[in-house]
Amino acid sequence: MSFYDTMERYHDFDFDAFFSRVTADDVERAIEKEKLGERDLLALLSPRAADFLEPMARVAQRLTVQYFGRTVQLFIPLYIANHCSNQCLYCGFNRSHAIVRRKLTLAEIAAEARAIAGSGMQHILVLTGEAREVTPMDYLEAALGLLKAHFASVSVEIFPMEENEYARLKAIGVDGLTLYQEVYDPAVYGQVHQAGPKTDYRYRLDAPERGARAGFRAVNIGPLLGLGEKRREVFFAALHARYLDDRYLETEVGLSLPRINPAEGGFQPAYPVNDREFVQFLMALRLFLPRAGITVSTRERAAFRDRLLPLGVTRLSAGSCTGVGGYAAPQRRETPQFEIADHRDVEAVARAIADLGYQPVYKDWDCIA
Repeated sequence: MSFYDTMERYHDFDFDAFFSRVTADDVERAIEKEKLGERDLLALLSPRAADFLEPMARVAQRLTVQYFGRTVQLFIPLYIANHCSNQCLYCGFNRSHAIVRRKLTLAEIAAEARAIAGSGMQHILVLTGEAREVTPMDYLEAALGLLKAHFASVSVEIFPMEENEYARLKAIGVDGLTLYQEVYDPAVYGQVHQAGPKTDYRYRLDAPERGARAGFRAVNIGPLLGLGEKRREVFFAALHARYLDDRYLETEVGLSLPRINPAEGGFQPAYPVNDREFVQFLMALRLFLPRAGITVSTRERAAFRDRLLPLGVTRLSAGSCTGVGGYAAPQRRETPQFEIADHRDVEAVARAIADLGYQPVYKDWDCIA
């Protein structure tokens, strides 16, 4: 059994027909429910629910404070390599792009760690392209072990692995996994992933569960909004999160809703998501998954991220660089995986959080050996 079996229940489901039948009463009933079912979630994702953002916002804010308090965890990404074996149409690291490829040495990683730690950050997300031959397990173990000496929490966003490989990373102190399916629609998945190991849809789909079985404290998933039909994509991401949450009680399951940003290659999304829709989807996730962490990255504009805080957000990146390195030697920043929209440094993001009446949290986890 895997999440794929859950998806198969909706293989012949007519989403458009369902959305066309949603009434105002359906939306109001879903908002008032203590625990939402799958059809309630669909009602909240429907075009009809766009008329109910205010009542959704009130419930989303209440649930977030109930489960998380008025706190927002901060983290920072560190790219240690941009070599990639995949040909993903939307990605700046696409193997067909003529960009400068780079992999940080351990000495360079140590320098990046010192620069990031100097900002006060204690939660770090480590990223690579998907190229096992360039960033093999021994390199990753050395790099992540080094970073663990500098930070309370080290998570990874790297190529999908086997359960025993995830267990090896956990053994050196890695406590979190972020892995986006990118797009849940198998047909679209095949269209935008044209070559490389990432073409294996099922292997990627099951990777978050392998991470949970390996014992990671936190697993974060989500769609890349813009690739597939947006309401279905958010729906399946939410079901994926509930599937994991129901089966792995010791794992903190989180969600992100990254939108496609400009990147090398100039890819244009087929299903762009506007700000109002983004807000609706975020709040629908909060009502459906009240205990799930929700991340909003620096893909979003500063003012927009600030306005989202009361609506369900529990985690923000800050001071981000999406090219290799870039903290110890900003002048050496390579081509980014994608352009960011919020360029504030860590201090500015923390100050904005505090100004809104929330507490920026630099550290809420420490691994006890």
